[in-house]
Amino acid sequence: MFAIIGLVIVFGCVFGGYSVHGDLGILWQPIEFVIIIGAGLGAFVVANPLPVLKGAGGAFGTLVKGPTYNKDAYVELLGVLYATFKLAKSKGDLALESHVENPHESSLFGHFPKFQHDHHAVEFFCDYLRLLTLGAGTPHEIEAVMDQELENHHNEQHAIAAAYQTFADAVPALGIVAAVLGVIVTMSSITEPPEVLGGLIAAALVGTFSGILMSYGLLAPIAANLQATYDADGHYLLCIKVGLMGHMQGYAPQVSVEFARKCLASNNRPTFAEVEDMTQNLPAMG
Repeated sequence: MFAIIGLVIVFGCVFGGYSVHGDLGILWQPIEFVIIIGAGLGAFVVANPLPVLKGAGGAFGTLVKGPTYNKDAYVELLGVLYATFKLAKSKGDLALESHVENPHESSLFGHFPKFQHDHHAVEFFCDYLRLLTLGAGTPHEIEAVMDQELENHHNEQHAIAAAYQTFADAVPALGIVAAVLGVIVTMSSITEPPEVLGGLIAAALVGTFSGILMSYGLLAPIAANLQATYDADGHYLLCIKVGLMGHMQGYAPQVSVEFARKCLASNNRPTFAEVEDMTQNLPAMG
């Protein structure tokens, strides 16, 4: 939401400031827009594979909503970790098997609806719990696999933000292309009276203006916002990883959860007292 407000401010100030002394009608040059946006989108399609193109389309939802996880989501996640590790400590890792194989029907995960409906987080958590039920018990080897998976996930998201940034970098040059074409039209009409030539020159300059505005006022901020949002959401899986590593190294559930809590960003990190109060009020699970 703040991203949308910011974009409204950018375009409101630019066009509002111009309208004080200028004619907004001159800025409406659809041919210039077709050249810049059409060429930019074409280059965007050429430069990026299909998964990135699909992700770029869905990124507008991310732009509007912002980060997926807030403090309440992290409190719930720490509750998931605590309940899972407590069950494993009391009944053994094999007690997790039924929950891992059918997480969406699990009575354990059913107490944590936000987590249970997060397909990627559930899959990530259950995949590594499954390794424990299968007897994998070398923490540093599992950690290496986790790190690679997290890096792959980060790179996939970074590719979407980078695609928008590349688009932003290209648009000013495409604006110059549109302006040059406008100058060509102007020069071919050099015998026209000054008022006609003035309109043609103004139309050409709109190309340069539009390319720069779209780049620095729209696409580059979108790329930066997406990257910041993806980085913020990445703490969710990192929290799961750190908690799992503590559990695999034999720490008590309270300690593993505290490790996970400490890796969170300060704006979303619950206090130790809040986590302790939450864990003490969890229902009995089995």
